[in-house]
Amino acid sequence: MKNLFLLAFLAALIAFLITPFMKKIAIRFNVVDIPKDNRRVHKTIMPKLGGISIYVAFVAIVILKTGALTCYEIGIIIGATVIVIGGVIDDKFNIRPWQKLIFQIVAAIILIAFKVQIAVVTNPLSDSNLYININSIIGIPITILWIIGVTNAFNLIDGLDGLSAGIAFIACVTMTIVGYISGIAQPEIVAITAILAGAILGFLPYNFNPASIFMGDAGAQLLGFLLAAISIKGATKSASAFVLAVPILALGLPIYDTIFAIIRRKVNGKSIVEADKGHFHHRLLDMGLSQKQAVIIMYFISAVLGLMSVIVFQLTNKRAYFVLCIVLVAIVLLALKLGLFKHKS
Repeated sequence: MKNLFLLAFLAALIAFLITPFMKKIAIRFNVVDIPKDNRRVHKTIMPKLGGISIYVAFVAIVILKTGALTCYEIGIIIGATVIVIGGVIDDKFNIRPWQKLIFQIVAAIILIAFKVQIAVVTNPLSDSNLYININSIIGIPITILWIIGVTNAFNLIDGLDGLSAGIAFIACVTMTIVGYISGIAQPEIVAITAILAGAILGFLPYNFNPASIFMGDAGAQLLGFLLAAISIKGATKSASAFVLAVPILALGLPIYDTIFAIIRRKVNGKSIVEADKGHFHHRLLDMGLSQKQAVIIMYFISAVLGLMSVIVFQLTNKRAYFVLCIVLVAIVLLALKLGLFKHKS
C-alpha cells in the first residue's frame, strides 16, 4: 500500500509541475478554446493542453516503477499515445467525429493486439457458473465498442471546470480499492490505476473552478481510454462482479450521460454526434446552480456509485445484478425528472 501512495504521489508531483509549462505551450501554439457558442460555459479564451500533463506523468511513472514493462503496460502506453496524438490534433484543428473515431479504433486494436480484450462476462443467473466465455469473434468487436464508448463518454462529460478529471479520479480510487481488496487482480493493474489517480490529482488544482487550463480532447479521451483498458484487464483477473457490474457503476455517470444523449438526439431527430445543451451538467446549471455547485453534486453522485461498486463487488452474482438494476432504474427516473431526454440546443 505504501508503494501505491508513493507512485500516486510521484505522478501527482510531475503533473503539477508540468501543467504550467503546458499552459504556456498551448498559448504559444494557439491550442485554445474560444467561447464561440452558447454551449460553452466559460467566457474567456482557455489553453487546452492540460491533458498532456496527465499523459506525461502517467507514462513516466509506469515506465519508471519497474525494470521491465509487461505486455499489458506496453499496449496501454502505445494505445494512450495514439489517443493523445488524435486528441491534440483535434484540440488544434477541430477534426470531424469520424476522424477522431479512427484514432480510437486504432488505439483499441493496439490493446487487443497486446492481449487486452473482453473474454468473459458475468453470468447474472448463476452463482456457481460465474462466467460466460466469449469467443474472439464476438469479444473483439465488444472490446472495441467498450473502449470507444468509455473514451467518448469522458469526452462528452467534459463540459465544466474539473468535471471529467474529478469523476475520472473518483473512478480510479474506486477501481484501485476494488482491485486491492480482491486479492486476485494483477499487481500492475492496481499500480497503474493508482498512478493515473495521482496524475489526475496533480492536474486538478489548475482545472477545478475557476480553471486556468482545460485538459482538452486529448486529456478527456485519454482518461476514458485508460479507464476502459483498466476495467477490461481488471476483469480478466478479478472476481466475477468486476467483469461487468463494477465498471458499469464505477464509470457510471459518464456512461449514462452518453447513453441519454444518444437516445435524446435520436428521439428528437438529431445526429448522435451533434452537440447540444441537454447533458446532466447543463440541466444542473439550468436549475440555477453555479459551475462549482454542479460539479460537486456530480462528484457526489460518482462517489456514491463508486461506493456501490465496492459493495457490489463483494456480493454474489445475483445480488450484485439486483443492486445494479435498482441503481439503473433510479438513474433513469432521475434522468426523466431532469429532462435529460428532451432536446436543448
